[in-house]
Amino acid sequence: MPDAHILGIETSCDETGAAVVRSGQQILSNVVASQIATHQPYGGVVPELASREHLRAIVPVVRQALAEAGQTYESVDAIAVTQGPGLAGALLVGISFAKALAFALEKPLIAVNHLEGHIHAVLLEQRQSEKAELHFPVLALVVSGGHTHLYLAEVQENLWTYRNIGHTRDDAAGEAFDKVAKLLGLGYPGGPIIDRLAPHGDPQAVKFQIAQIKHRDRRDHKQGDQKQGDQKQFGHKQFDPKQPGAEEDGPHFDFSYSGIKTAVLRYVETQNLKPAIEARRQALAGIDEPTLEDCLRLCDRQTLNLVASFQRSMVNDLVMKTLAAAREYDVRTLFVSGGVAANRELRTTFEREAGMHGLPVLFPSRALSTDNAAMIAAAAFPKFLRREFVAMDFCADAGMSLR
Repeated sequence: MPDAHILGIETSCDETGAAVVRSGQQILSNVVASQIATHQPYGGVVPELASREHLRAIVPVVRQALAEAGQTYESVDAIAVTQGPGLAGALLVGISFAKALAFALEKPLIAVNHLEGHIHAVLLEQRQSEKAELHFPVLALVVSGGHTHLYLAEVQENLWTYRNIGHTRDDAAGEAFDKVAKLLGLGYPGGPIIDRLAPHGDPQAVKFQIAQIKHRDRRDHKQGDQKQGDQKQFGHKQFDPKQPGAEEDGPHFDFSYSGIKTAVLRYVETQNLKPAIEARRQALAGIDEPTLEDCLRLCDRQTLNLVASFQRSMVNDLVMKTLAAAREYDVRTLFVSGGVAANRELRTTFEREAGMHGLPVLFPSRALSTDNAAMIAAAAFPKFLRREFVAMDFCADAGMSLR
């Protein structure tokens, strides 16, 4: 296998990332410039501001990544950049910069799907572990502020193929976390705040029902085998993503999180929590960097119970639907990646429930769970081996799908 140093660039949302990864498995540098302070006053990412911040950060971030890796512009073997999905303006900053570098340096340019990057964030660290062998098929849950997808993944001679068997019909899981945190006056980003507050509340205090979506592909699937299917454990049947008609005939496992967000709003209204929420919002706004103790001091027992109950419902839905899909398709390895994969309760629940069925579940480290360029450089390496380079006229694809 050739020794290749790939410079990765990631600007799909609100983090400007640059990294140098050697041969798809050794991180030499991974620099991320966060925009949390910029978007915090608005309680969410403002696309125009995100693009401007990327413009400011892209040059120093790339320079720092090269310096930390002991590389130069001339010494890297290829340049990889996120093509999509993401915010169009943000993507264009990274793509324009990568094109300019590739043209000036006469280096090959590789376009990477952001979602595939999250999957390769798991592979990047898995290759460094003692148990380097993967068992296929792999089921990957990519769960973040903008995405909640289930993919069946296979690889043949460095060619990774993906089949989507589930996605959110409305809000992504991370988006629901952020919006509920904003609704409760807890600040931004909401996911990490809820994760830290949840252990201090009673997760059984408030009952939430999350939508169970009936997909047309699930009608009478495997007729006559319902009882057997209910008892089915994780097996070893190999799934062939290229099998004719496989995608049309297989069941889907979709998510929906707009309902639980509305349920939290209704609870706030019926329990008359708005005055306390507004007081908390103003108090936290007056603190430069609020700590967990600050949040706990400003949250009463009812709010902590609400937060814990919301998180438990979200985690249970993500875990149960993912494991149901894993049983249905007899997968042998489970990946969980994306920003929400950093959630401690999600990790613990996945490890417990999947472990009961003997299903290995792999997570990236928390540093590689959120958006970063190391995962982009890692995902580019199989493309580098196949010489799958892009021309200079390729464009950003804000709604890019993964196949």
